[in-house]
Amino acid sequence: MPTAAETDLPVFEISRVFDAPRRTVFQVFTQAEHMAHWWGPKGWALDVLQLDLRPGGLFHYKMTMPDGKAAFGRFVYEEIVPIESVTIVSGFADENANPIRHPMSPTWPLEMWSRMTLEDLGNQTRMTVRARPHNASAVEIQTFADGFGSMKQGFGGTWDNLEAYLKTL
Repeated sequence: MPTAAETDLPVFEISRVFDAPRRTVFQVFTQAEHMAHWWGPKGWALDVLQLDLRPGGLFHYKMTMPDGKAAFGRFVYEEIVPIESVTIVSGFADENANPIRHPMSPTWPLEMWSRMTLEDLGNQTRMTVRARPHNASAVEIQTFADGFGSMKQGFGGTWDNLEAYLKTL
Protein backbone atom coordinates (compact mmCIF):
# COMPACT_ATOMS: atom_id res chain seq x y z
CA MET A 1 0.00 0.00 0.00
CA PRO A 2 1.22 3.50 -0.65
CA THR A 3 2.27 5.55 2.33
CA ALA A 4 0.23 8.62 3.34
CA ALA A 5 2.81 10.84 1.62
CA GLU A 6 2.58 8.74 -1.56
CA THR A 7 -1.15 9.31 -1.92
CA ASP A 8 -0.34 12.90 -2.99
CA LEU A 9 1.99 11.77 -5.79
CA PRO A 10 1.17 11.98 -9.50
CA VAL A 11 -0.92 9.00 -10.62
CA PHE A 12 -0.73 7.50 -14.08
CA GLU A 13 -4.03 5.91 -15.12
CA ILE A 14 -4.96 4.00 -18.24
CA SER A 15 -7.97 1.82 -19.11
CA ARG A 16 -9.05 -0.40 -21.97
CA VAL A 17 -12.06 -2.61 -22.62
CA PHE A 18 -11.24 -6.16 -23.77
CA ASP A 19 -13.57 -8.57 -25.54
CA ALA A 20 -13.26 -11.29 -22.90
CA PRO A 21 -14.95 -12.14 -19.60
CA ARG A 22 -13.34 -10.81 -16.42
CA ARG A 23 -12.27 -14.29 -15.25
CA THR A 24 -10.33 -14.83 -18.51
CA VAL A 25 -8.60 -11.43 -18.33
CA PHE A 26 -7.62 -12.13 -14.70
CA GLN A 27 -6.17 -15.52 -15.68
CA VAL A 28 -4.07 -14.15 -18.54
CA PHE A 29 -2.68 -11.48 -16.19
CA THR A 30 -1.81 -13.93 -13.39
CA GLN A 31 -0.65 -17.18 -15.02
CA ALA A 32 2.85 -17.70 -16.42
CA GLU A 33 1.69 -19.72 -19.42
CA HIS A 34 -0.41 -16.75 -20.54
CA MET A 35 1.87 -13.84 -19.54
CA ALA A 36 4.62 -15.24 -21.78
CA HIS A 37 2.41 -14.62 -24.82
CA TRP A 38 1.57 -10.95 -24.38
CA TRP A 39 3.32 -9.04 -21.56
CA GLY A 40 5.81 -6.42 -22.73
CA PRO A 41 6.42 -4.12 -25.68
CA LYS A 42 5.30 -5.07 -29.18
CA GLY A 43 7.86 -7.21 -30.95
CA TRP A 44 9.72 -8.26 -27.80
CA ALA A 45 9.88 -11.89 -26.61
CA LEU A 46 9.13 -12.67 -22.97
CA ASP A 47 10.51 -15.44 -20.77
CA VAL A 48 8.79 -15.96 -17.43
CA LEU A 49 11.58 -16.77 -14.97
CA GLN A 50 9.33 -16.95 -11.90
CA LEU A 51 5.68 -16.28 -11.16
CA ASP A 52 4.59 -16.83 -7.57
CA LEU A 53 1.10 -15.32 -7.32
CA ARG A 54 0.66 -14.58 -3.62
CA PRO A 55 1.23 -11.56 -1.37
CA GLY A 56 5.02 -11.22 -1.18
CA GLY A 57 5.44 -13.44 -4.25
CA LEU A 58 7.48 -12.48 -7.29
CA PHE A 59 6.95 -12.26 -11.02
CA HIS A 60 10.43 -12.09 -12.57
CA TYR A 61 10.74 -11.93 -16.34
CA LYS A 62 13.20 -11.41 -19.16
CA MET A 63 12.27 -9.36 -22.22
CA THR A 64 14.33 -9.83 -25.37
CA MET A 65 14.33 -7.01 -27.90
CA PRO A 66 14.25 -7.71 -31.64
CA ASP A 67 18.01 -6.91 -31.78
CA GLY A 68 18.72 -9.60 -29.16
CA LYS A 69 19.39 -7.29 -26.19
CA ALA A 70 17.68 -8.29 -22.96
CA ALA A 71 16.03 -6.42 -20.11
CA PHE A 72 14.57 -7.85 -16.91
CA GLY A 73 11.64 -6.76 -14.79
CA ARG A 74 9.86 -7.78 -11.64
CA PHE A 75 6.59 -7.44 -9.76
CA VAL A 76 6.30 -8.07 -6.05
CA TYR A 77 2.68 -8.90 -5.38
CA GLU A 78 1.06 -7.02 -2.50
CA GLU A 79 -2.58 -8.02 -2.83
CA ILE A 80 -4.52 -10.35 -5.12
CA VAL A 81 -8.32 -10.25 -5.13
CA PRO A 82 -9.34 -13.01 -7.56
CA ILE A 83 -11.00 -11.69 -10.72
CA GLU A 84 -11.10 -8.15 -9.28
CA SER A 85 -7.64 -6.67 -8.73
CA VAL A 86 -3.90 -7.20 -8.43
CA THR A 87 -1.66 -4.77 -6.51
CA ILE A 88 2.08 -4.81 -7.11
CA VAL A 89 5.35 -2.96 -6.62
CA SER A 90 7.21 -3.18 -9.92
CA GLY A 91 10.38 -2.06 -11.60
CA PHE A 92 13.36 -3.10 -13.66
CA ALA A 93 15.52 -5.92 -12.35
CA ASP A 94 18.74 -7.76 -13.00
CA GLU A 95 18.92 -11.43 -13.95
CA ASN A 96 18.65 -12.35 -10.24
CA ALA A 97 15.47 -10.24 -9.70
CA ASN A 98 17.30 -7.50 -7.76
CA PRO A 99 15.86 -4.02 -8.42
CA ILE A 100 17.93 -1.90 -10.80
CA ARG A 101 17.57 1.52 -12.44
CA HIS A 102 15.76 1.97 -15.72
CA PRO A 103 18.40 1.21 -18.37
CA MET A 104 17.62 4.38 -20.36
CA SER A 105 16.47 6.75 -17.61
CA PRO A 106 18.66 6.96 -14.49
CA THR A 107 16.16 9.26 -12.73
CA TRP A 108 13.17 6.97 -13.27
CA PRO A 109 11.80 5.69 -9.91
CA LEU A 110 13.40 2.43 -8.83
CA GLU A 111 9.93 1.13 -7.94
CA MET A 112 6.32 1.91 -8.78
CA TRP A 113 3.19 0.95 -6.87
CA SER A 114 0.39 -0.16 -9.19
CA ARG A 115 -3.12 -1.54 -8.95
CA MET A 116 -4.81 -3.29 -11.85
CA THR A 117 -8.59 -3.52 -11.51
CA LEU A 118 -11.08 -5.44 -13.62
CA GLU A 119 -14.64 -4.29 -14.16
CA ASP A 120 -17.17 -6.86 -15.37
CA LEU A 121 -19.01 -5.66 -18.48
CA GLY A 122 -20.68 -8.99 -19.30
CA ASN A 123 -18.67 -10.55 -22.14
CA GLN A 124 -16.22 -7.66 -21.94
CA THR A 125 -13.87 -6.43 -19.21
CA ARG A 126 -12.51 -2.98 -18.48
CA MET A 127 -8.94 -3.18 -17.20
CA THR A 128 -7.65 -0.09 -15.43
CA VAL A 129 -4.11 0.40 -14.19
CA ARG A 130 -3.22 3.14 -11.73
CA ALA A 131 0.47 3.62 -10.92
CA ARG A 132 2.54 6.02 -8.85
CA PRO A 133 6.19 6.28 -7.82
CA HIS A 134 7.10 4.30 -4.71
CA ASN A 135 9.80 5.40 -2.23
CA ALA A 136 10.90 8.00 -4.79
CA SER A 137 12.93 11.20 -4.62
CA ALA A 138 11.58 14.54 -5.89
CA VAL A 139 13.58 14.14 -9.13
CA GLU A 140 12.23 10.61 -9.63
CA ILE A 141 8.66 11.82 -9.00
CA GLN A 142 9.09 14.53 -11.63
CA THR A 143 10.60 12.06 -14.12
CA PHE A 144 7.61 9.78 -13.54
CA ALA A 145 5.13 12.63 -14.11
CA ASP A 146 7.00 13.69 -17.26
CA GLY A 147 6.83 10.10 -18.56
CA PHE A 148 3.04 9.76 -18.82
CA GLY A 149 3.11 10.04 -22.63
CA SER A 150 5.65 7.27 -23.07
CA MET A 151 3.86 5.14 -20.45
CA LYS A 152 0.59 5.54 -22.37
CA GLN A 153 2.35 4.43 -25.56
CA GLY A 154 4.03 1.49 -23.81
CA PHE A 155 0.84 0.24 -22.20
CA GLY A 156 -0.95 0.75 -25.50
CA GLY A 157 1.44 -1.64 -27.24
CA THR A 158 1.30 -4.17 -24.42
CA TRP A 159 -2.48 -4.07 -24.41
CA ASP A 160 -2.53 -4.47 -28.19
CA ASN A 161 -0.57 -7.69 -27.54
CA LEU A 162 -3.11 -8.73 -24.91
CA GLU A 163 -6.05 -7.97 -27.20
CA ALA A 164 -4.53 -10.13 -29.97
CA TYR A 165 -3.72 -12.93 -27.52
CA LEU A 166 -7.26 -13.00 -26.10
CA LYS A 167 -8.55 -13.65 -29.63
CA THR A 168 -6.50 -16.89 -29.72
CA LEU A 169 -8.15 -18.38 -26.63
